Amino acid sequence: MLPKEILQQVRYIELYTRHLVNDVFSGEYHSVFKGRGMEFAEVREYQYGDDVRTIDWNVTARYNHPYVKVNEEERELNVMLVVDASSSEAFGSYQKYKSEIAAEICAVLAISAIKNNDKVGLLIFTDEVEKFIPPRKGQGHVLRVIRELLYFNPESRRTCIAKGLEYLLKGLKRRSIIFIVSDFDDENYSKPLQILNKKHDVVAIQLLDNREQELPNIGLLKLEDAESGETIFVNTADKQFIKLYSDYVAEKRQQLAKEAKMMDLDLIQINTAKSYVEPLVRFFKMRESRFR
Repeated sequence: MLPKEILQQVRYIELYTRHLVNDVFSGEYHSVFKGRGMEFAEVREYQYGDDVRTIDWNVTARYNHPYVKVNEEERELNVMLVVDASSSEAFGSYQKYKSEIAAEICAVLAISAIKNNDKVGLLIFTDEVEKFIPPRKGQGHVLRVIRELLYFNPESRRTCIAKGLEYLLKGLKRRSIIFIVSDFDDENYSKPLQILNKKHDVVAIQLLDNREQELPNIGLLKLEDAESGETIFVNTADKQFIKLYSDYVAEKRQQLAKEAKMMDLDLIQINTAKSYVEPLVRFFKMRESRFR
């Protein structure tokens, strides 16, 4: 039995994000993702105006008369939410941690998918795959996904994005829409990401906190790496050091954008100090115009 306060928090997130889906994202999800996949329905005789590329040559040869394949929009899609639960996600210099924002974004996507009769699955990773929930339908299933996102307690503090991607490459047999939510503060994941993007429809959602790039001028400051536990002291009054540090973090963040462009990967960068609604809406409209 779950504690009452946990159930209340899950219900609050579900109601809040359902409001966003109904009032802001109504129709956006359907127009962007439905119809991207097609499945075979039947074979019928060729009619004037049919695309010759749809001719089924085996059936045509058998009956000595042209026949075409008829495809129809897939009735349901698989949506996988892939979420980073490493310790760097338990950081936030504004109202919410990155992990809390990730949970809300995933709730919006999950509810949008369920409304369109799609299946939703969840993979939570650190430097290992810590939780996998196969894609299913239903309101109860979405509430379980939201609960896991809010209250899952990972065993590891570290990050290995490649582990999660490789798990999906082996485990997902059906083409899926995959949302990867992380700060992407990791290395050596470009190759599996590129391969996954060729097999599936992948969208990377990068969560960025300004305080991780812009240190305040408060003199000597002790910094601790959330994942390794290592600590260092830095002089935030040293302008040269602050510039070098800021440039280094900015370059790391820009690297993902460059790689995403090269591999034709959709990327949404979300500043945790601002609302995530506008970047998501902008993404949906961009995708809609691309497939129009």
